[in-house]
Amino acid sequence: MSLTSVSREQLSNYLNDFLSVSQFKDYAPNGLQVQGTDTISTIVTGVTACQALIDQAAAVNADAILVHHGFFWKNEPEVLTGMKYKRIKTLMSHDMNLFGYHLPLDAHETIGNNAELAKKLGLVDVEVCADIPQNLLWKGKLATPLSSLQLSELLNQKLYRQPLHIGDDEQLISSLAWCTGGAQDYIDHAAALGVDAFISGEVSEHTYHCAMEQGIHYFAAGHHATEQFGIQALGEHLAEKFGLTHQFIDIVNPV
Repeated sequence: MSLTSVSREQLSNYLNDFLSVSQFKDYAPNGLQVQGTDTISTIVTGVTACQALIDQAAAVNADAILVHHGFFWKNEPEVLTGMKYKRIKTLMSHDMNLFGYHLPLDAHETIGNNAELAKKLGLVDVEVCADIPQNLLWKGKLATPLSSLQLSELLNQKLYRQPLHIGDDEQLISSLAWCTGGAQDYIDHAAALGVDAFISGEVSEHTYHCAMEQGIHYFAAGHHATEQFGIQALGEHLAEKFGLTHQFIDIVNPV
């Protein structure tokens, strides 16, 4: 049972300020996306606002769902039909609020996806690459250099997904850059930093050639896998600050 509750407006205002939403130019609206009950005491967090997450949140009587991947993306159809209709109908029929935070959650310096990935891997000398807009590319070092095979296994242990590795299996890796999610095209920026390896979520055909020709290891560790920890940390932060009940629901996604 939660100890306290918070109004939807208070929670929305706090999140917009805490995540510095106004500073980001994004591909989808950040903040409250679907309005529900005025009073929030139970929150569910998840990576993506898919039907399975919404159904499970409804089953635990959540007042609000907070996700990294919400609705209303640039260039998606504006009509509420099919899959989108079903998702939003479920939210509204259960009076559940939906909050979505995309780039602000990637970039946040203490509980963001990049920050949480660094914590999971035990990285040191962590810093944001100032020449990349919106704090999306980070760099740091492994506490102890690892072979690429050892780093692959560390990623597998921490992210619960075996990464795709491009590069020599036996070379030692000390320094690396990373950007969670679908950020494989930052590989050229990472190579320019002179780091040994770059970690992101997804991979494209040309990523292989970029890595091989520039002599940088690339680890495609999974879009979902690399972005599962920021939203959890946000939910834990809100539970502590407002006394809310929080549950992270992981809808497994191999991509």
